[in-house]
Amino acid sequence: MHETYLIVSKHAFPSPNPKVRLFLMTYLSDGLKVKGLLAEPADENTYDGFLYLRGGIKRVGMVRPARIAQFASEGFIVFAPFYRGNEGGEGNEDFAGEDMNDAVSGFDLLRGHPRVRKGKVHLFGFSRGGVMALLTAIRRQEAASVVTWGGVSDMALTYKERKDLRRMMKRVIGGTPARVPGEYKRRTPLFELEHLLAPVLIIHGVRDLNVSVEHSLRLEKRLKELEKNHETWLFHEFTHYFPPKINRKVVKELTKWMKKQTHA
Repeated sequence: MHETYLIVSKHAFPSPNPKVRLFLMTYLSDGLKVKGLLAEPADENTYDGFLYLRGGIKRVGMVRPARIAQFASEGFIVFAPFYRGNEGGEGNEDFAGEDMNDAVSGFDLLRGHPRVRKGKVHLFGFSRGGVMALLTAIRRQEAASVVTWGGVSDMALTYKERKDLRRMMKRVIGGTPARVPGEYKRRTPLFELEHLLAPVLIIHGVRDLNVSVEHSLRLEKRLKELEKNHETWLFHEFTHYFPPKINRKVVKELTKWMKKQTHA
């Protein structure tokens, strides 16, 4: 499908930053009308694309306009899918299952954006978005780079660690890792990293109790084994959420890292 045909509608959305324009997008994924937020620097220049893949599920971890505008202000065209079934979108979110296609279609949408530099779409995943970003890069090998911040890399490990999420995961995924191992495996990029071409930046707070640092250590170990291009930034004093001042600094550093990547 040609990228421009993915867009169903585009409406201006209030922006917290006068230098960034925001738009509420409706786009197609598996024939479903899915919602997302697009942020563009308020000029006519061309930029790298930046696919922001949120964490959580449903209202938890929903895309924040200020966060999307923050990345756009660093010099990117940013698109953040809400995932199917959210904010009036069709379908049902299923935690890195079929809704993975919402991320892949979002990548294609950015790739077809007239102001996105050809071949320069980066992937960013926070929390559950980590698996979304890695799996998208595996399916779209032309991705320029991948950043996973406090990112999940192993869905069965999430089930083991997060007792508070087990009920939701059993309902959405279809059972426990022991009962439906294939469903957890297909949501776990560690098993497919040999197909990854993009460089990877791993960011994690060592005191993270939402997504343990073990997720990033397992990802790093596998990337090393496969001799894949990667960097790891561990922050020993922080949890899943970094203090605002540090957060802003890390955003600046990771976007600089992205722009240096020459893959694709």
